[in-house]
Amino acid sequence: MKELEKDRITVGLATCGIAAGAQKTFDKLKKLKLDLPLVPVGCAGMCYAEPIVTVRQKGKLSIYGYVTEDKVDLLLDCIKQNKVCEELFLGHSLKDIDYYKKQKRFVMENCGQINPLNLEHYKETKGYSGLSNALSKTSEEVIEDIKKSGLRGRGGAGFPTGLKWSFIAPKKGHKLLVCNGDEGDPGAFMNRTIMESDPFKVIEGMTIAAYAIGAKEGIIYTRAEYPLAIKTLQKAIDIARKNNLLGKNILNKNFEFDIRIQKGAGAFVCGEETALISSVEGKRGQPNSRPPYPAEKGIHNYPTNINNVGTLSHVATIMKIGVNEFTKLGTDKTKGTKVICLTGRVKKSGVIEVPMGIKLKEIIFDIGGGTDKGEFKAIQAGGPSGGCITKKDLNLKLDYETLQGVGAIMGSGGLVVMNDESCMVDVAKYFMAFEKDESCGKCTPCREGTTRMFEILEKITKGLANKKDLETLKVLAHYIKENSLCGLGQSAPNPVLSTMKNFYDEYLCHINKKQCPSHACIQLLHYEINDKCIGCGNCVRHCPVNCISGKPREIHTIDQSKCIKCGACYDVCAFDSINRK
Repeated sequence: MKELEKDRITVGLATCGIAAGAQKTFDKLKKLKLDLPLVPVGCAGMCYAEPIVTVRQKGKLSIYGYVTEDKVDLLLDCIKQNKVCEELFLGHSLKDIDYYKKQKRFVMENCGQINPLNLEHYKETKGYSGLSNALSKTSEEVIEDIKKSGLRGRGGAGFPTGLKWSFIAPKKGHKLLVCNGDEGDPGAFMNRTIMESDPFKVIEGMTIAAYAIGAKEGIIYTRAEYPLAIKTLQKAIDIARKNNLLGKNILNKNFEFDIRIQKGAGAFVCGEETALISSVEGKRGQPNSRPPYPAEKGIHNYPTNINNVGTLSHVATIMKIGVNEFTKLGTDKTKGTKVICLTGRVKKSGVIEVPMGIKLKEIIFDIGGGTDKGEFKAIQAGGPSGGCITKKDLNLKLDYETLQGVGAIMGSGGLVVMNDESCMVDVAKYFMAFEKDESCGKCTPCREGTTRMFEILEKITKGLANKKDLETLKVLAHYIKENSLCGLGQSAPNPVLSTMKNFYDEYLCHINKKQCPSHACIQLLHYEINDKCIGCGNCVRHCPVNCISGKPREIHTIDQSKCIKCGACYDVCAFDSINRK
């Protein structure tokens, strides 16, 4: 019997699980010395239900969610009786759980299923069969397979991967392959999840790519804020070396390749290729003009190929299952699947993998379960460089060109859901604050322009702006797009332009009425106690600055000079006696 089919208990110990208390759950289970083996695994994607524990007993699998340390005894009572713990039960397989019914797991097939550092677990899922298949072909044939697969880069731009490889493959001499794991978008953590949960897939994909382009040196570039991913990858690299899967004469095929990890300081701009190259060289992470392109002149002037984690993981999958199987999924222009982080005001947040071409409403409502509160308002697609998509466009299919057509981008794959409590002006300000802080400062349009845009948005949310400020905001946005040095600067105004296009009335309400329709901009809020007040004093007890006064059973008043507009009184009032404007 295969190791993965044996009876066992698993606990998801990726970053999301640990943050929810999974390490304590694991430690308690370990102390109890159960009859069933206890196995640490990665993240299955259900971040909303962490900690995740699975129990395979007498050949039957049960998946449990929300298994915090205090729920372990409850679960163990059921295990001892060989029955399902209904209170925590999610399903007998991923297919039983609504969250997965419209997903297709190519890249994430092992995530949450295997011990990330158990090479035999990985091989049981036909891991490294992709590398074996690749090494049985010429490098030119491998590149041709990737071209036929229609694989496009999963890092944002969607450039054809096989075509990119063909630029560097003919180059002579020393060449480098870089795996870009430096995702910096707010709400994006799909690369981290894969690196923590299935590191051998990343390594295998890199090794196949290195064989195809003729590179002997590989670098995984990721941010220092990903300590668990770095630790896991380094251990996996060491294991691969010991098993003739990295180093010299890989699989006895006269093929040499090795990998090292390069930690970045966490700059958003270092996700851009030329800025990443500068960072690896020990320079300040700033983009450079192209040409020359990295395939001509990259790290230390050597030809360099850069693909992101998702792209290289797809490479391992394609070479394992074959081009024909891979191309059964997707659209005419984009084949396969996309790993996405679904976050924000959604019931079931986490990491999902869906076929390209799936409708956006299926992602949000069928997989994510809809909003956690209130009505759906918009999704921000593509992070700070992306744009807002409204309810009227939810029938659109997930694809690079489709998203670009509505002013958004695929980006690294983050979807942030917003409900009717979200102020779109405030959302634009949030992303512009991020862009301003993360600007590398090399070019004036981005360095100064994003700061000026943020200042105008701040004026609007404080009720200090006028219509002329809106015009200035538009002019700045278009100037930055047209004149910034790199793609990140050129896309920085997207959140502002898309919110102005789709929610212009909200901007006007802030300016003309000095009101925030979503009641999210604190400095535009005003609280007053009306004649429904019965003088219960609940608001007084909850006010953090003691600005509410009044006698028992009489109407109270709010001292506006002291009120910090926190809304605590409004939230606790049971008699609708506080007006919020």
